[in-house]
Amino acid sequence: MGYIDSHAHMCSEKFRDEFDELIIKFNEANIERFMLVCCEKSDLDLAIEHKKDYFNFDIAYGYHPCDIEKINDEDLVNLEEIIKSNHITTLGEIGLDYYWDKSNKEKQKDIFIMQIAIANKLNIPIIVHSRDAIQDTYDILKKYDKLNKGVIHCYSSSFDMAEKFIKLGYYISLAGPVTFKNAVVQKDVAKNIDLKYLLIETDSPYLTPHPKRGERNDCSNIVYIAQTIADIKEISVEKVMEATTSNYYDLFK
Repeated sequence: MGYIDSHAHMCSEKFRDEFDELIIKFNEANIERFMLVCCEKSDLDLAIEHKKDYFNFDIAYGYHPCDIEKINDEDLVNLEEIIKSNHITTLGEIGLDYYWDKSNKEKQKDIFIMQIAIANKLNIPIIVHSRDAIQDTYDILKKYDKLNKGVIHCYSSSFDMAEKFIKLGYYISLAGPVTFKNAVVQKDVAKNIDLKYLLIETDSPYLTPHPKRGERNDCSNIVYIAQTIADIKEISVEKVMEATTSNYYDLFK
């Protein structure tokens, strides 16, 4: 058994033409599998090409809340067919982001709800993005109940709120910030969350964990996130690895 990175943008422009070398690097770092998240159609096309040669990753595709001004009704109609025709296992990342733009909240909510409906129709899980929008995210997920549930990715809110998402059937995923010295909230979540509800991720190429901060992030750095959580919980890193790997397969099948 190895580590699983539940969220990585490994087909973004920051990794173009390096995929073969990175797969070798991940194998050496005991990365068993990763979720390759695509927010652009060009990234998805590249991921599908890589899938012909490699089997140690899954593909997620969806419309990110920061991109919704580019999304039209035709895109939403096409999304279902894109997912079905390419055997994509997960819809994401989708959700709400009020950090960059608060002027289009209602449109963000509408497109989030529409994508939940598509995931329900296809009976696949979702990867949820929520930044400065945790209550609205929760309210939507509670009202528009997701049949196959999902994960709140790069979680940064309180443990109390994490428990509410868990009661809805969602996993909580912790990323690089849990390794930062001033990440009080994430460390509290890591300490108190039951391992059976936890996933880990790098969100590569973003949010590089300590001690690699300042460098480009990739899936091999998942080990630092797992080790930090193990230290906080005062358990072995193997237990964190085993639990999060098992959880990944339970959710994404």
